[in-house]
Amino acid sequence: MRYLFILITCLSISTSFAQSRWTTEQANAWYKKQPWMTGCNYQPATAINQLEMFQAATFDPAQIDKELGWAQELGFNTMRVFLHHVAWTSDKEGFKKRLNNYLDISAKHNVKTILVFFDDCWNDKYAPGKQPEPKIGVHNSGWLRDPGTDIRNNPDSLKMLEAYVKDILTTHKDDKRIIMWDLYNEPGNNGYVDKSLDLLKQVFSWAKAVNPSQPLTAGVWNYGDNFANLNKFQLENSDVITYHHYGYVDRHLDKINDLKAYKRPLVCTEYMARRNGSLFQTILPMLKTENVGAINWGFVSGKTNTIYAWDTPMPGGKEPELWFHDIYKQDKTPFSENEVKTIKTLNGKK
Repeated sequence: MRYLFILITCLSISTSFAQSRWTTEQANAWYKKQPWMTGCNYQPATAINQLEMFQAATFDPAQIDKELGWAQELGFNTMRVFLHHVAWTSDKEGFKKRLNNYLDISAKHNVKTILVFFDDCWNDKYAPGKQPEPKIGVHNSGWLRDPGTDIRNNPDSLKMLEAYVKDILTTHKDDKRIIMWDLYNEPGNNGYVDKSLDLLKQVFSWAKAVNPSQPLTAGVWNYGDNFANLNKFQLENSDVITYHHYGYVDRHLDKINDLKAYKRPLVCTEYMARRNGSLFQTILPMLKTENVGAINWGFVSGKTNTIYAWDTPMPGGKEPELWFHDIYKQDKTPFSENEVKTIKTLNGKK
């Protein structure tokens, strides 16, 4: 009888977890109320990484206000913004105040935000305080993983990460300035693969315990067989399906058609790499036709050095003839007037 009780309890917990995901009807009803999501992964030109964006000494509301004004002129209505737990652990109340300030600025420009918690990309080591200067000609030389290997290998850190995630989610669970929570960017990157699965499951569990009014997601990004376990979990637990695609328009459309099988709203939370054939002129019209949200990588060229390609550093720092990402220089000169015209036209800002 005792074992039967345990089995029933486990099944009940499992069912409760599964039922906390939005139904397809809920997700699609929510999406119909939203404008077509169009915008950028946003990092101000003056910040090399997530900490420099949000720490007290380098938080730059004037720069953010100026750049989000440019975004509004393009008709962008959604920005995807990365957080970092060290900004919270080192200055909890200050970080939360500055995050709220950012959200006020974005709302002023009619821009809503997708907030990102964890990230398996780029540098494994980090610390609060002054951040490194950019490496000349190197893409994202100062970007930070979150939480990084040391924290991941310390089980005691889970309580801290849980407190961080739940605090931010609880504070903003009904915040109309936030359109979606992206719980984990590119889980499994940097060779982690299934080593990231446990933390991915944990952050979904923590978020669902808070039960925010905004949808939860974690985007699929690597479609290889070794990512099958991660992709399965992400696709089966996200309220809204998000994904990354930096390839040519035909292959991108093939991926959309694959993901339509889940019968949920689709948002592409990373695209646009000119060298790879992922271009505003081809991808953005296709995404609008397919009613897929469109969030490209890069906005104003700055300390992240994302005009340079991921795997092609330029030690002399010469500006590449073909920018990899980004739309504007810091004086608002666009990489391409034709791109700006395309963006404005599709966003109804002729």
